[in-house]
Amino acid sequence: MGRFASFLLLALVIYAGSYGGFRLTNQETWQKDGKAYVIFPSGATGKALYYVWRPLSYADAALTGMRFHIGQHRQ
Repeated sequence: MGRFASFLLLALVIYAGSYGGFRLTNQETWQKDGKAYVIFPSGATGKALYYVWRPLSYADAALTGMRFHIGQHRQ
């Protein structure tokens, strides 16, 4: 495996791992519908994370039924 391929593989592992860690630590079940959501922080940081991880979240939603939300749900 070439140097570039190794670097690319490492970058993809870090990308997927950071998403997985964030997903595990930022889940919440919304009482209104009883479904689990990954909650991204409100504001610019949350939006940036939401869009950076959007490709993985599409796959996650298709495979697990997980839902996503920027900011806390309003009651």
